[in-house]
Amino acid sequence: MASTSFREFLSCWLQSQWARFTTWHALLLPLAALFGLAAALRRSLYRLGWLTVTRLSVPVLVVGNIAVGGTGKTPLVIALARRLREAGYHPGIVSRGYGGVVGLPRAVSPQSDPLQVGDEPVLLARASGCPVWVGRARVQTAQALLAQHPEVDLIISDDGLQHYALARDVEIVVVDAQRWFGNGQLLPAGPLREPTWRLQTVDAVVINGWLPGAPLKRHEFTMRLMGEVLYNLRNPALKARPEVFAGQTLVAMAGIGHPERFFEHLRNLGLAILPRPLPDHHRFTPADLEEAAGRPIVMTEKDAVKCAGFAGDEVWVLPVCAELDPRLLPHLLDKLRIHHGSETA
Repeated sequence: MASTSFREFLSCWLQSQWARFTTWHALLLPLAALFGLAAALRRSLYRLGWLTVTRLSVPVLVVGNIAVGGTGKTPLVIALARRLREAGYHPGIVSRGYGGVVGLPRAVSPQSDPLQVGDEPVLLARASGCPVWVGRARVQTAQALLAQHPEVDLIISDDGLQHYALARDVEIVVVDAQRWFGNGQLLPAGPLREPTWRLQTVDAVVINGWLPGAPLKRHEFTMRLMGEVLYNLRNPALKARPEVFAGQTLVAMAGIGHPERFFEHLRNLGLAILPRPLPDHHRFTPADLEEAAGRPIVMTEKDAVKCAGFAGDEVWVLPVCAELDPRLLPHLLDKLRIHHGSETA
């Protein structure tokens, strides 16, 4: 448990540090400059053809971000997969499988072990209704998926913005409206994987939690995470609205990139909580749940897939879905029609 506590501390500490700029960050600027130079060089080598870019036989839509930490990519991927299916596509989803033990490409089913294939891919397999494959190399993973699923006519790459070996037709960046880009610096001085100018080169910027009525740029779109009915992890048919827990304090556990977003959602539902932030992709054990000392526990669906085998009756799950800007899907469909067959990496 000591190592887990240290990871929790380190994760929270880094996020708090990247929200500001101090003398300590200034000392890291030379390293950030080297990181930026390396990233720019790598991208240029792909653009110039010195590093191999593989184009698939079907369009590729990439959903990613330019900052470290959770922004809401997984709910967006699920929502897009459902909407694209309604529009007549047959999507397949590829992911790196963070939090699992993933090397060669492998299929993910709703019954897969999240400790082997990752928590997000299992959630994607359960909620999207699409084939989901994970693997260390995106190109080989997508090719393996297409070989097994010839009906798939569109690949959605989850968190693959910086994986330029896979040619893409549409790029989407998800941004957290609460944290934005922290102190605006590249790693390790800040949370950025790429500079903010990268947003000008993508097809859509989806802002999670943008205030209604606030002005947007032409290629910016809004997204909100919605959900207010909980279900019992041990007995999913058992549902409960927040008022059922009136007068009780729940232990809120969140092993996601931005736990505070989940905690704020619970508070907005009127729930009294004891927040317990955990590192992203935290590997839950029965000891984690025992720490609640008999109180009801509430967690995200991403965390719940790792606890289903040992959770008791006290564990509840709050599922959320992404409410998308109505302009987004028509915009993406137009981009897919226009750009398929052109190099965008």
